[in-house]
Amino acid sequence: MDLNLTGKVALVTGGGRDVGREIALQLAAEGAHVAVNYNRSADEAAAVVRDIEAAGGVAKAYGADIADYAAVTAMVDSVVADSGRIDVLVNNAGYVKVQKFLESGPDDWKPQIDTCLYGAIHCCRAAAPHMVKQNSGRIISLIGDSSRIGEANISMAAATRAGTMALGKSLAKELGRNNITVNTVSLGLVQTAHSDAEFLAKNMDKIVRNYPLRRIGNPDDVAPMVAFLASDAAAWVTGQTISVNGGFAMV
Repeated sequence: MDLNLTGKVALVTGGGRDVGREIALQLAAEGAHVAVNYNRSADEAAAVVRDIEAAGGVAKAYGADIADYAAVTAMVDSVVADSGRIDVLVNNAGYVKVQKFLESGPDDWKPQIDTCLYGAIHCCRAAAPHMVKQNSGRIISLIGDSSRIGEANISMAAATRAGTMALGKSLAKELGRNNITVNTVSLGLVQTAHSDAEFLAKNMDKIVRNYPLRRIGNPDDVAPMVAFLASDAAAWVTGQTISVNGGFAMV
């Protein structure tokens, strides 16, 4: 693709691994300067930065727990101080605990709510004022299809991501006058280096029957859509939830 993101500054939360890593690499390949956020994955974030720089791009790693609003605000301020602006926010970081709802409790729910929902709120609240000042910006949040159709054993993650989707629609209406688009990318099952390989190997035949394309996703299936939404090619796309899911959920 040639999406002309040259000189744009993009912050990718959870950018050190898995889908976030691929998004960071894709945005850098399109010319963006990438701020790679991490919480516990400092070495992996540093590796992404090295890969981007080795390919001739510009990147820097920023550590912050997105569940901590003060830490997020400080991180965004650092990105703007280092790069002069922030053009793209990708809310990718998340935390999912697989368990039956009736076997869970507040101690299980809170970290998922804090990361998946409050994390997105914190990042949007910290980044949006800079975008308003610039009169331009792109906010892109990643969720799972469970947020729209429900899925057993991940009810809390589904609920928090549904909140993120609703946040995006509301912000699209509120921030559109400032030339800021806000969209959500809804994913099916994506296999990464940190997936449960044993579970997938045992259950893949059954899993892929739910996918018209008869395969689950890879991180490089996701990153091009995020890059498109970050670009001027998507300047008239806002408030949307876009499926990148192999046909798993058609809603």
